[in-house]
Amino acid sequence: MAEYVKFKVPEELRARQSTVLEKAKRNGKIRIGANEATKAAERGTAKLIVIAEDVSPPEIVMHLPIICREKNIACSYVSTKKELGDKVGIKVGTAAIAILDEGDAKKDFEDFVKKIQEAAK
Repeated sequence: MAEYVKFKVPEELRARQSTVLEKAKRNGKIRIGANEATKAAERGTAKLIVIAEDVSPPEIVMHLPIICREKNIACSYVSTKKELGDKVGIKVGTAAIAILDEGDAKKDFEDFVKKIQEAAK
């Protein structure tokens, strides 16, 4: 596990995370990439930041969990950059994404965020 990964996402939440990401991609609003995720987190517009665990060098994303904690933004992890890219509909991997608007998945999204914040404690 990379040094910036603060907790292991439980298996049952990984499946729900995939669903939430795909719904947000379809009719929500997301920002793709570490820089975009950082901007959204610093501005406080992000509702969830998802970070890949295989980012190299780790300095690219290691500040994101700290910003998320300061701004009270939910933060989660996926195994690989490729997996994260696939979930948000791009052909390449990405280090991080920010969900700004969950679209019509509001109830699922809020429940997932609550559970991921509990797992992070």
